[in-house]
Amino acid sequence: MARTRYIYNPETCKYEPVYLKGKALRNSVLTFLGGSLVLALVGYGIYIRYVGSMDEMILKERNVKLKIEWQILEERMANAYSSLHELIDKDDHNYRVILDSNPLEPNIREAGIGGSEKFNANEIKDFPIVLNSYTNLLHLKNQLDVEVQSYEELKAMVEDKVEAWASRPAIQPINNKQLDRLHLTYGSRLHPLFHVVREHKGLDFAAQKGTPVYATGDGKIAMAYFSDSYGNVVYVNHGHDYETRYAHLSGFAVKAGEQIKRGQVIGYVGNTGNSKAAHLHYEVLFKGNHVNPINFFQRDLSNKEYDKLIEDGKNHTAPLD
Repeated sequence: MARTRYIYNPETCKYEPVYLKGKALRNSVLTFLGGSLVLALVGYGIYIRYVGSMDEMILKERNVKLKIEWQILEERMANAYSSLHELIDKDDHNYRVILDSNPLEPNIREAGIGGSEKFNANEIKDFPIVLNSYTNLLHLKNQLDVEVQSYEELKAMVEDKVEAWASRPAIQPINNKQLDRLHLTYGSRLHPLFHVVREHKGLDFAAQKGTPVYATGDGKIAMAYFSDSYGNVVYVNHGHDYETRYAHLSGFAVKAGEQIKRGQVIGYVGNTGNSKAAHLHYEVLFKGNHVNPINFFQRDLSNKEYDKLIEDGKNHTAPLD
């Protein structure tokens, strides 16, 4: 509240308030307004100098937020690089080792760095942090593209390996839980019927007539017919250079051209063809050459069982065909 001035009036013997009028009132108002304006200008100048304008405050706040977001982006890029290098390490030193494949060459992984996306570096040359981050991000993108292609290749390799593993002969062709049916007769032996030395290119499994015979791997029936020497015989083409043959059968459970799975019944033990007694004659061929089937029973035998199979097989050396 403005102070009221008083002046003594001798006529009334009282102090009476003084009210400005006319020119005095105008000068007083102008003085007050002028002083207020000066104070306002001084205060505004101090505020601008030490605090800043409202626009500057908004820009500073936005700048702080952008710096925080940029820092988060840098951290995410660093984490992405770390994760990518873990994938690359597993790719080269785990997955490709398991799949018998060589690691990718460094020049393949670095191929295309610089990217297909063109930009004018001069436009952001005054912002080295932005330029460096953009270059790193583009580098990361290109390396990720290479790694995605590499994992697609690994996927195709795995699918091929799975098919190969499923096709490879890997079990015994008959139920031999007691491990006492195998005759170790692979190689030269005296033929029990012709009494001459001949090569025996398979292994014999003694079993009763009608015992089921199982395919030892996935494949396709190449032939199922009667042979003078093999009797009823089934040829299975497993692909991946493998073939198996099952001879002296009493009957067939499949026909030529049929796709089969490992463990599927393809025929029954018999005594047909040049055979001395009911048994299964089993052969394995790789790239057209006979190999000893004894090396292909690991899928359904432990090491201890495999050793017992070999030991018991030594007690059965009499040829059956």
